[in-house]
Amino acid sequence: MANDPSHQNDKKVSRGLHELYAEDPIKADELVWDRETDAGSRRGFLKRGGMLAMATAIGASIPFASNMPAGLIPAAFAQSDEPFTLPGKEGLTILNDRPINAETPPHLLDDEVTPAKHMFVRNNGLLPNVKALDPATWTLEIAGESCETPTTFTLTELKSRFKHHSYQLTVECGGNGRSEFSPAASGNQWTTGAVASPKFTGVRLRDVLEACGIKQDAVYIGYYGGDLHPSGDPSKESISRGVPMSKALEDETLIAWAMNDEDIPMLNGHPLRLVCGGWPASTSGKWLKKIVVRNQVHDGNKMAAPSYTVPKYPVAPGTQVPNEDMEIIESMPVKSLITFPKTGISHPQGQPLQVRGHAWAGDLDVTELHVSIDFGITWQKAELKAPANRLAWQHWNSVLNFPEKGYYEIWARAVDSEGKAQPMVVPGWNPRGYLNNACHRIAVQIV
Repeated sequence: MANDPSHQNDKKVSRGLHELYAEDPIKADELVWDRETDAGSRRGFLKRGGMLAMATAIGASIPFASNMPAGLIPAAFAQSDEPFTLPGKEGLTILNDRPINAETPPHLLDDEVTPAKHMFVRNNGLLPNVKALDPATWTLEIAGESCETPTTFTLTELKSRFKHHSYQLTVECGGNGRSEFSPAASGNQWTTGAVASPKFTGVRLRDVLEACGIKQDAVYIGYYGGDLHPSGDPSKESISRGVPMSKALEDETLIAWAMNDEDIPMLNGHPLRLVCGGWPASTSGKWLKKIVVRNQVHDGNKMAAPSYTVPKYPVAPGTQVPNEDMEIIESMPVKSLITFPKTGISHPQGQPLQVRGHAWAGDLDVTELHVSIDFGITWQKAELKAPANRLAWQHWNSVLNFPEKGYYEIWARAVDSEGKAQPMVVPGWNPRGYLNNACHRIAVQIV
């Protein structure tokens, strides 16, 4: 294959696309990828007139471009096996390319505050046009039947009119850990890396809503973003979810424009996003364009069952659960992660091993963290730090000694402020594979 001229050409074309990302991210953003893992191939999808960008990447004109069926790109790209990368991200594992979804390996989440390059990417639709993501022209509309004075703010007005607040907030996809469910649940097969805890800066949602007036009958808020439905139909939302007023009015619920004291990355919602720490990340709308104050549970896309809902009662694996027997996920369950060392290491017998990670518990605090090297027969209490603020994850560390050479697994188990501990194995099965908070474990060879 290495001497196949056509294969060499495919390599050249793919490198051209990566160079295009580096030289002109706006033009490159017109290309949205889709990976077909079962066939080992890749096809791309064009949107918003990306043919010029495609011709640039190929280095040649496309004579019959007008005849190309909608949604396709040249076969040279489809046959490329060059690794797919995301601008501004490092080391993430791509789960899906259309829409883009990528998780972070545990050892890359070792920082106490998650850096932008290691924050996971979870999209339900297609990325907005980069050219439209201009902070100078971006607006946020506050409306809804329970809003007294509907108002549209520019980003400049939000920054100048309301007090700024910064919080480290834990954001986790409701399907984090889905890959462990059996039978398999549909959706991106997240392992452990759809979680992050960066510092967000913005204004309190409460301050903005109160300035617009909240009617007595308000019970919920909903958001609308600038991303597009996967079909490309502008009349459809890719996702439009929300939270009860009690969560919306918390101090830590932010309309944010900065992450770790810099602009929020485009893939994570630039220039404006909602952040509802401790709840499923689907409630933290990206590319935020509109918030509605509702007199009922919000009815936007993916609010209704089975999306982001779980059965009201335990069910056997594989059960078909009626939608009316599902309930909306709110606070995420207690969970922990081992971020050091990386799984699969070898370590000298007789030398202590430093182990560390993070733990979080939705709206609650974590009160204890234990580790085990004998598959949960005995547990050793780890040192656990207090959170930087409410809804931030907590850091833990421990020193382990191993009695003899051989294969070991290190398990971590957190306990929340209500006394609930992580289960040893995958918890109750549910149709969409949500809320897996089983103990995280890594492998260590003692030599």
